[in-house]
Amino acid sequence: MQKHHTFAGIFSGLAAAAIWGGMYVVSKVVLEVIPPFSLLTLRLVMGAMALGIVIYFRNKRATVKVAPTKEFFWQSFLVGFVGYGISLGFQFVGTKLSTASNGSLVTSATPAFVLLFAPFLLGEKSTPRRIIALVVSTLGVLAVIDPRNAELSSSLFWGNMSLLAAALTWALYSVLVRKVSKSMDLLTSSTIMLLGGLPSSIAFGIWEINTQGIGEITWGIIGGLLFLGIISTAIAMFLWNYAFAELPAAVASLTFFAQPVVGTLLGWFFLAEKITPLFLAGGILISIGILIATRE
Repeated sequence: MQKHHTFAGIFSGLAAAAIWGGMYVVSKVVLEVIPPFSLLTLRLVMGAMALGIVIYFRNKRATVKVAPTKEFFWQSFLVGFVGYGISLGFQFVGTKLSTASNGSLVTSATPAFVLLFAPFLLGEKSTPRRIIALVVSTLGVLAVIDPRNAELSSSLFWGNMSLLAAALTWALYSVLVRKVSKSMDLLTSSTIMLLGGLPSSIAFGIWEINTQGIGEITWGIIGGLLFLGIISTAIAMFLWNYAFAELPAAVASLTFFAQPVVGTLLGWFFLAEKITPLFLAGGILISIGILIATRE
């Protein structure tokens, strides 16, 4: 891997994961007013519009303008349906039927699933170095989230299964992004991918509004929507896709572990939650794992 592309890819993946790790406070406030799938629909629409504006101004400056083909469109759309239609849907259901600690624990399996899909879909070999990096980083994230807080009661079974399905399908989406990006413009395909999540989110969103309604939309909620739509969706999703376009999937996936670290740090900064020695050890292990993976 070239050093420039490696650094840019790692930085992009970490930045995306950090944004997602810090968006839960905003999401919690907005979700008290707007139901999950309705919120997802708004996020996807705003995200696609934001990236679409960037594409418009980019094409305005370009001397040669290339329109996406039907094959280009549908490949990107279907990849987006897997990531934003199916995976995020499972995540919403799992979060509702399970617990936050279970969600952190189960979704931390995503990089392992990436390692599973990459050889079959991309022809990337699971080298000993990448396996060691995954093991070290996984131990680090387990220290950060502390699996002793997880609940495995039978009443949470379907919630935990939904979370597992979310981790599995997000890994599949991430690997497919790398596959698609080899022959397509990443900015255009990322925009189309966001549109791919709309059919299911709109359908469930309409049902939510009819059954639950929407609360009072204040300026604070509008600010939260702009953050979730532009920062957490348009920018973070593009950065995540860029990481998988630039790096081997097994390496890019390790940046996913930045989410619980950032979430804990924000809890410490804003909510005066304690930083434990386990958290510090976990952060060090995650960093070592990423360094091991990028030394190939």
